[in-house]
Amino acid sequence: MNITRINPKELSSRKLWQLAETPAADQLSLDELSEIIAELRERCHDLNDMQKISKIDQQSTA
Repeated sequence: MNITRINPKELSSRKLWQLAETPAADQLSLDELSEIIAELRERCHDLNDMQKISKIDQQSTA
């Protein structure tokens, strides 16, 4: 039997959300689901940091 593990870093955020929110999550191992959630958390953190930098840049040019 071939078992393919999901690499969350290779998937889009949209696909990760789909995997985490749909009944397909029942077919994921607990480790895979944890990795997906951790990757989404990291991407949200990066997005928040980028938004903060953007706001600082906008204020310094105003």
